[in-house]
Amino acid sequence: MIWSALALAGTIVFLASPVLAQDGTGAIPENAVAQNYGGGWDCALGYKLDGAECLPIDIPENAYATGRAYGAGWACKRGYQETGTAACEAIQIPDNAHLRSSGFDWQCNRGFRSDRDDCVAIALPENAYLTGEISGPGWACIRGYTATSDACVPIAVPANGYLTNADFGAAWACERGFFEMDGRCDPVDLPANAFLDPESYGPGWRCERGYEQVRNACVAIDLPENAHLDRTGNRWRCDRSFQLSDGACVLGR
Repeated sequence: MIWSALALAGTIVFLASPVLAQDGTGAIPENAVAQNYGGGWDCALGYKLDGAECLPIDIPENAYATGRAYGAGWACKRGYQETGTAACEAIQIPDNAHLRSSGFDWQCNRGFRSDRDDCVAIALPENAYLTGEISGPGWACIRGYTATSDACVPIAVPANGYLTNADFGAAWACERGFFEMDGRCDPVDLPANAFLDPESYGPGWRCERGYEQVRNACVAIDLPENAHLDRTGNRWRCDRSFQLSDGACVLGR
């Protein structure tokens, strides 16, 4: 009976005590909620900590409570911006513009460009198309044309040349078997026992394996005894253990 009475008294004392935070550091004040993990409590959404109390946040019109412990505790809704008077004013969107996805600024519609606080129509020249880029003129020339200050002029491609479609550098290049000379594409003078070389430097051709270039011709290599062609196929070297002496490969000492 004595133990039963003590247990009942303990239960009554527990129920009569104030609700404590999970870590037991103090009672949970009004407008606060216990933390989901660990101990302690946080102010409810729309309230901020002031000493040991949770006081309501003065949230202006067109704003919402952030739930963050730092800062003002509120932020403007999408399409509104904060002013110096702790208020949220609507973002003024000019004609032919739309609110950015971030909700904090506006952007001109396609076909228009920003001019201070307005969106003006892009003057699209002939043989051009809209790019949709915010910076620059907002347009680019179609293939085969190059941009001047406000127009697209045709690219002069010589015979046996082709457009490179490059944004930078040369607008055209010569076809295979031709090389650029003074704005034209001249044919490569291919000697016997040679093939076209795709490299941009040199005469535009290389000698076949077993031949070497002598001025503008490919001459057969006179391969001495105990020698072999190197990996280029256009020169030779002495075999292992042999060394060059007076144009011949002799056994080394």
